[in-house]
Amino acid sequence: MTKPVLPAEVAASVIDPVAYGRWAPLHEQLAWARANAPLAVAENDGYDPFWLVTRHADIMAISRDPQRFASSLRPTAVTNRDAEALARTATPNNDGHLVRSMVQMDAPDHMKYRLLTQSWFMPKNLRIVEERIRQIARDAVDRMPESGGEIDFAHDVAAYYPLRVIMDILGVPPQDEPRMLMLTQQLFGPTDPELNRSRETIRSAEQAIAMIQYVIADFENYFRELTADRRANPREDIATVIANAMVGGEQIPDRELAGYYMIIATAGHDTTSASTAGAVMELAKNPALFERFRDADSDKSGLIEEAIRWTTPVQHFMRSATEDVEIGGQTIREGDWLMLNYVSANRDESVFNDPFVFDPDREKNKHIAFGFGAHMCLGQHLARMEMRIMMEELLPRLKSIELAGEPARVESAFVGGLKRLPIRFQAA
Repeated sequence: MTKPVLPAEVAASVIDPVAYGRWAPLHEQLAWARANAPLAVAENDGYDPFWLVTRHADIMAISRDPQRFASSLRPTAVTNRDAEALARTATPNNDGHLVRSMVQMDAPDHMKYRLLTQSWFMPKNLRIVEERIRQIARDAVDRMPESGGEIDFAHDVAAYYPLRVIMDILGVPPQDEPRMLMLTQQLFGPTDPELNRSRETIRSAEQAIAMIQYVIADFENYFRELTADRRANPREDIATVIANAMVGGEQIPDRELAGYYMIIATAGHDTTSASTAGAVMELAKNPALFERFRDADSDKSGLIEEAIRWTTPVQHFMRSATEDVEIGGQTIREGDWLMLNYVSANRDESVFNDPFVFDPDREKNKHIAFGFGAHMCLGQHLARMEMRIMMEELLPRLKSIELAGEPARVESAFVGGLKRLPIRFQAA
């Protein structure tokens, strides 16, 4: 059976960081793919061909089946041939994963590592830290009037609030938060010249790999010192859990130890900041919606879920087929590489009525911005709590809010969101 092949412009758009920064044209290409070639092969110069999975149902089916769609065999973010080859030469066993965290693990390792901290992120335990989170939100809102009524909400509020929360839970002191934010942006935005380490457009695989290795080394050096401290001086924080955890009767190996810290320290705030900024952007565009949700007694849950769907901070993950399997009417062969495009799934017309309308009143918001199945985001409950608390603290204290300039998105095909959101506001 001949594999369906995507038009060149569609195939190019889903790997292009600039396309994710521009956003609207990308959605046009993905909508075309859902309607005409929902599971088809993307062929791009310098990249191995991969299946682009655009429909919600197909991504759900693949996510339910981690045995046949593995995370450990190839990069979990789309990577060109040269970069993957360089990464393989730079990693143990040539596995190609510059970071080895739960994201890059399959069974049985994945669950062994996940269980080490999973209880920390369950709603029952999160209630213990709710007041600490609320105070962090209040402090962030208290500082807003210092701007004189105009602020870059994405940079000045949305980036730092969830950063402070996860660093508090992790055990990183406030004075080190700017370093963690900088390294996170450099790790997730290596293709964005405003965020990456060199502040230049990356033009070669060698540049990209070298830059990411520098960032990872900075993370590793920092967390090596934190580990030594928590082994000598245990505290009530996640760093202590990770530093002293045992897997298979032994302490976590250094590589996996660094990966564990990094996934919590980076994904634990960057994605939440993106969704929080996305919610505020839509409220700034829609005065009626703002008036409705600034009521302290309004239920914010629909707003939060829709903002998460609308923003979809983690834009894709890659999977590798471990055997031949039928998905969406197509035969996926053992060794095939697949892109699960969550941006597309969260605009799937067969799941969401008027998917290009921001609608907090969706009765059942079946977005998969947190993923699905075994790899569903560990911090999803914390993210929702952080967003709810910020909306509860921020909106009643504003009389009005509007855009004060053009928002700008991160130029990254992997983790995205707003890097600038200029707003004008009046305090209530």
